[in-house]
Amino acid sequence: MVPRRVVHQHSRQDAVTDELGGSEAPGDSRVPVPLTEPRDGLPPLVDTADGLAEVTCRLAHGDGPVAVDAERASGYRYGQRAYLVQLRRAGAGTVLIDPIACPDLSGIDAALAEAEAVLHAASQDLPCLAELGYGPRQLFDTELAGRLLGYPRVALGTLVEEVLGFHLEKGYSAADWSIRPLRPELLRYAALDVEVLIELRDALAAELAAQRKTEWARQEFAAVLAAKPAAARPDLWRRTSGIHRVPSRRGLAVVRELWTARDRIALAADLSPRRVLPDAAIVEAARSLPGSRAQLARISGFTGRQARRYEREWLAAMARARASAEPDLPEVTAGPVTEGPPPAHRWAERDPAAAARLAAARAAVTAIAADRGLPVENLLSPDAVRRLSWDPPWLCDEQAVARALADWGARPWQIELTAGPLAAALSAAG
Repeated sequence: MVPRRVVHQHSRQDAVTDELGGSEAPGDSRVPVPLTEPRDGLPPLVDTADGLAEVTCRLAHGDGPVAVDAERASGYRYGQRAYLVQLRRAGAGTVLIDPIACPDLSGIDAALAEAEAVLHAASQDLPCLAELGYGPRQLFDTELAGRLLGYPRVALGTLVEEVLGFHLEKGYSAADWSIRPLRPELLRYAALDVEVLIELRDALAAELAAQRKTEWARQEFAAVLAAKPAAARPDLWRRTSGIHRVPSRRGLAVVRELWTARDRIALAADLSPRRVLPDAAIVEAARSLPGSRAQLARISGFTGRQARRYEREWLAAMARARASAEPDLPEVTAGPVTEGPPPAHRWAERDPAAAARLAAARAAVTAIAADRGLPVENLLSPDAVRRLSWDPPWLCDEQAVARALADWGARPWQIELTAGPLAAALSAAG
């Protein structure tokens, strides 16, 4: 395992240590130092055009990278919009912006056009920030850096604790950020999320350099910024939790109709679909096929306050499912969503040679990942390994494998490490 070293750069270390009654620096203590208050005090919430203009000017005149975070309310509201945006930059301090009151952050985008943005798990926040008009040109993703460095756990709180020696309280991560006004404890929590993000970035960048992985990280960060939005999946209703318990096509028609009705209601009400009607209720209705109000009411999920309001819609959805002609009923097994090889568990039966190639390719990638101290999936995507194993180049040499990997989105550093060993493994497997 890659050795760890604790790096501490926080300006409040001595004050915090004195407050706790000790003389040791955080890095020398066995107990992480809790971060409970922003170092500059809790900043006011920006919720006016004048306030936004003022903090935009401050951020423009700041120095170095900018720490960025966003809070969503996906468990409460429909979609993934941001309900709070946090930024911190040297010389500008911490900024908390209410994107409901200030929905246009294009001015922030222009002010920070040359600044590297530091985010944790950037792919989660970049889409909602883009909706507001902010899109960084340079990125440092602390979660992705942690993965490349081989940290076994890469949640923000865990990395801050292990790398910097500070404890971040994460109790409000699942809070309803759509509620207004935002409570002071929520704003304090949000401010602390960007409090030491730049320090974490600097410590991880030093480790990347020590492990000679700086270029790997640069390519990975660029790929995150260049990634296109995922294509909409067909038959999203098939992702209903517990759908595997519905064995019949008629039952699946019930799932489809109830899911579609729920999604339409949730969108109009701006509520998380599962707050309108739980997945478990949809599955139970698909299994028992209730045909009346009384029968529907015997399913607990339909008795909640939100679900009761739409009883007529649920009964209409059930009626549509019952009235569907046999050819219109969904198949029990969904067709392929995308082109590509079949599920790997079927390879041994369908194509034993391909199964042997896959086993050899996986073994080769696993060995390289272990040697380089990073997760297998960050060395090379499982999809690329499957595609290469299912349909290898006719002449399976290093150059041909490299071209195939590039076609499937592998970055140059990944190709450099894996193309040769994969070519050898596939050739040996026949």
